[in-house]
Amino acid sequence: MLTIAEEVKIEQVIEKSRFLCTLKKVQSEAEAQAFIKAMKKEHWDATHNCSAYIIDEATQRSNDDGEPAGTAGSPMLNVLRSKGLEQVAAVVTRWFGGIKLGTGGLTRAYAGTVAAAVAKAGLAKRYRVKVFAFSCTPVEGGKLLSRLYGQNLYPVVSAEHGENTVIALKLRPQEKEAAEKFVGEQLGRAPAFTFLREEWAEEKTDINL
Repeated sequence: MLTIAEEVKIEQVIEKSRFLCTLKKVQSEAEAQAFIKAMKKEHWDATHNCSAYIIDEATQRSNDDGEPAGTAGSPMLNVLRSKGLEQVAAVVTRWFGGIKLGTGGLTRAYAGTVAAAVAKAGLAKRYRVKVFAFSCTPVEGGKLLSRLYGQNLYPVVSAEHGENTVIALKLRPQEKEAAEKFVGEQLGRAPAFTFLREEWAEEKTDINL
């Protein structure tokens, strides 16, 4: 899955009208709708707050917010689709500058503003990872954490220190066996990895925009 690497705002002035695109990462339709509502409240003085969002293949919506049908929301949504994005919402706020752009001009303005925002945000790959925890002595934990941080081997989610040190690692499915082997070599015994949860992770990509 691809999404935006960063949440951004970008503004363009076209024929005296201001177009402000705000991009946000969203994980549900409720979150997307709440974001759109917040943008309308923040930019209450705007002429239009047009929107588009994609949660997944089945959940994709757009809204022209008073612009001629098909000239705003749909072009915005098409840009997000063309980049293969998911879990992202876009709101383009327009302050009318007095010059009518026509249907073609509006389509280009809304699509172009979203495209510029996506280019600024960059893309990130999203993938599922699993979090595993294991226990060791405080001395072992200090040495092991030094190796993990120093070599940037596996992301450390947390390290809780007490009578024992409990370290949690974030691993891709194919990394678990190698991580267990590495930790075992450091401890001199086989570690007992305990599954905690599954979550999303991101990695910025240089896919050509």
